[in-house]
Amino acid sequence: MSTHIDSALLAQAQDLLHHEAWLLDKQRFADWLDLYTKDATYWVPLEQDQADPFETSSIIYDDRVLLELRVQQYTHSRAHARKPLARTCHQVGNVRVLSANAAQVTVASTLVLVEYRLERQRIWAALVEHRLRVDPEGLRIAAKRVDLVNSDSELPGIAFLL
Repeated sequence: MSTHIDSALLAQAQDLLHHEAWLLDKQRFADWLDLYTKDATYWVPLEQDQADPFETSSIIYDDRVLLELRVQQYTHSRAHARKPLARTCHQVGNVRVLSANAAQVTVASTLVLVEYRLERQRIWAALVEHRLRVDPEGLRIAAKRVDLVNSDSELPGIAFLL
């Protein structure tokens, strides 16, 4: 693969990851879901270097249907435990194309997320991997893995999307 193609792919992947973060920060969850393929997975492992979401418990392991339910729960008028919704600021960095072919691109990045809710601010950090599918309309997210740097410590409730 030439440097030109790598640069173009990297720019396209960065744009998608930055757009995803912006949609989450703006609480545009329906638009955020549209970034995901119908067979997408969203995984937050419990253990560092966890190889499989089924052999060990995970913090989150959702398919597309569960992602849709999660968004419905966040935004439902009777979801009192989620009111008010957390305000977030996602900072995506160190975006790197790990592999690419005609159908798929795998991208690594870092995430620093600031969450503000109920007069409390928390900071989260993670290493993230996206598997992006090449679609006629551009790249779409087929899988997202978010490895929290403190995943194996006691975690307070996560009331937002990473």
